[in-house]
Parts: sequence; structure tokens; C-alpha cells
Amino acid sequence: MTENPEEPEVTPDAESAGAGNGEQGESQVPRADSSPDAPPADTPDAEPEPVAESEPEGSDAEVDRPPSVSPTEAVEGAPVGAAAGPTGSGEGGEEVEEYDPTPRAKPEIPGADLEPVFIPREDEEYLDAEAQAAAEAEAEAAAERARAEAEDERSRPIADAAIDLAAGARYTSTGKRKTAVARVILKPGAGEYAINGKPLEQVFPRETLQRMIRQPLETVGYESRMDVVARMHGGGVSAQAGALRHGISRALIVADPNLRGELKRRGFLTRDPRVKERKKAGLKKARKRPQFSKR
Repeated sequence: MTENPEEPEVTPDAESAGAGNGEQGESQVPRADSSPDAPPADTPDAEPEPVAESEPEGSDAEVDRPPSVSPTEAVEGAPVGAAAGPTGSGEGGEEVEEYDPTPRAKPEIPGADLEPVFIPREDEEYLDAEAQAAAEAEAEAAAERARAEAEDERSRPIADAAIDLAAGARYTSTGKRKTAVARVILKPGAGEYAINGKPLEQVFPRETLQRMIRQPLETVGYESRMDVVARMHGGGVSAQAGALRHGISRALIVADPNLRGELKRRGFLTRDPRVKERKKAGLKKARKRPQFSKR
């Protein structure tokens, strides 16, 4: 059996030391330095520490050294996300920045220090409920008073009316409303109405229509001193009543031309132009359309 020259010799003292320590026949390799902090001499990864060059005594040469910076100044002056502590080395020898636990400063909101200013408005929508209800009631009362005054003025007789009531006096005129036509004759009398040979109450049983027909003679103050004889055709009951009032008003102008301004101001001489709108082609009525069906 040949001896391998590369294998180290094992002395009896080394074998007894290994057996006494409980190791299974493993040899202990002596260390170059017995201190625990020093790396083993036979470790291939250990690198020798560089020896700092000592400055020669008495030399005036200044060595460029980086200024000392405190950790707080380093954190404040570093960009966002920079590490405050030392950097470590990653794979391939690249430097990796460590996590900075310091919270980031939030940007200031412009105008955050301003206080809102509330300017109260004095519109009707900001009034309380009671004041608003009182204002509405007052406005409604004012409108009612205005309507009553207008009605009173319209029914007030004209003081300067001067109509010749001779025995043979006849004043004729024509009134129209929608499709109704009334040919009216005014003559001195006791205030009777003969419409197509019938009394007023029989032709117009509604109280509102009778009051409307009597308005022109009541305005001039001759409701009990003149008779009305009329022939009517066309239209309905309401249209015939409007046409009769229009005809009586125009006959009063024939009797006294000075009444024109007052009767016109009260609206008795204005012909009502409102008529039913004609039906259009493709529609059910004048503006009503057939129901749309998508399917």
C-alpha cells in the first residue's frame, strides 16, 4: 500500500484530541489567529483589510475629506424615497437603497387657511314660511281689489250720454262673434228684449249670458228707456250672446258718437277674434297627433 504524499500526517496527539472532544475522527485545522473576530486564514472569501495610510507628521498638506453630515440633515436634504441609513450591496455589487421609515410631508392645500364668508340673501325664497304666506295673501287681496274696481268701473254708467229718444228713432247695427251674426235695432221703449221674436230669458237661460247682454245699455244708463229687437243666426248660445252685445254696443255709437271712447276703453266695441282652429291633415284635431307606436 503506497502512501499518498498529498494527505497530511495525523499525529497521535491530534487523534486523541479529536476523540476527546466528541468529534467523529475529524481533524482540527489550527487557525493563524486565535481571536474570535479574525477570519480564518484558509477561507477563500476573506479579503485582507486595507491598511490606512498614515499622514506624515509635520506635513501641511490637507487631505480632501467629505464633510460630516448628521443623519437628520441627510434625511431632510435627500430626495423623496432616499434612504437615511447606509446602503447595502445587492447582486452583482450594485448598491440598493434601504427603506426610509420617515413619513413624507404632505403638500399644503392652497386656500386652506381661509374662512368661508356667508352673505345672507334677502330674496323671497329665504323668508320664513309665515312672512311668505302673508306676502302671498296680501298680493292675492290686492289682485282681488283690482278686479273688483275694474268691474265696478265697467258697470258704472256714463254720465255724459245724450241719446235722442224721439218716437220714430231707430238705431241699427250688426254684431259678430265666431260664426254667429246678430242684427240689432235700438228704439225707445221700456227695456224689453225681443230676439227672433222670443224674450231674452227664453233664448238665453243662463244668468251670466243675460248679464253680459245687458252690460252696454246699463253702462250708458238707458237700460229702462230703450228696447232691443234682434235677429240672430249661426253659432251657439255663447257665441250668439257675444254677437248680441257687440251689436248693441255698435248701435249705441250710431245713437251717440261721443260714447265711442268710453265704450271702447271698456272693451264693448272689440270683436272677439277667437275661433276654433281648423283640423290639420294627418292629425286628429288642430294639433292633436295620433298616438305614437314604436312597434
